Amino acid sequence: MKHPIFHIAAALLLCCTAGAASAQEGTSKLIRQGNAQYKKQQYADAEASYKKALERNNRSVEGNYNLGNSFYEQKRYDAARQQYANTAKLSPRKEIQGDASYNIGNTFMEDKKWQESIQSYKAALKANPADEQARYNLAYAQAMLKKQQQNSGGGEDNKKNNKDKKDKKDKQDQQDKQDQQDKKDGDQKQDQQQKDQDKQQQPQPKPSKLTQDEAKRLLQALAQQEKKLQEDKMKKVKATPGMVEKDW
Repeated sequence: MKHPIFHIAAALLLCCTAGAASAQEGTSKLIRQGNAQYKKQQYADAEASYKKALERNNRSVEGNYNLGNSFYEQKRYDAARQQYANTAKLSPRKEIQGDASYNIGNTFMEDKKWQESIQSYKAALKANPADEQARYNLAYAQAMLKKQQQNSGGGEDNKKNNKDKKDKKDKQDQQDKQDQQDKKDGDQKQDQQQKDQDKQQQPQPKPSKLTQDEAKRLLQALAQQEKKLQEDKMKKVKATPGMVEKDW
């Protein structure tokens, strides 16, 4: 951050009227008071003094710029930025415009707003091309922006890759479960088919076509036939001549 403006445009005071000179002196006295407090790191007190000075003359370049510095040291960056912007508008001097833009860049850098800080440092260099601090901070902000973009892009890629991997794993797990179920169903189906086939190959009892009466008559006929065969056998045996000794 650029230091407070302690002395500026002193020659203009000589041209002021007595009343204006008195008012200007009151403003300058309050600014000097604020500067002393600022040097002692009494930033809240310095803020109060600068504000009183601006109540007397709100177009004071020194008052606006140094009030911005007191805000900056209190880490009130938005308020500081506004005061530096006022300074750049009020001052006709390129050097002060450059310093104000440089400090605006610093407020953005504190908030890690790299793109905004880059624009502010470029404005500072445009107003004062010899400002090496602005050149250095510009390069730093550009490097940080590039790093942020790379990390952000990488982070999104990593998230996407992790999501893709998870989706792929979930899909594979689901497919594995389906394959296992299909195999189980197939084995069960194959077992059932084999059982059905074995059952078909077994001898099946032929259904009887005879009624009860027909079966009874058939048994009676078989019994009679068997009796007749036995009688014929007996007759045949009786008809066979008996063995006798031969008389020689």
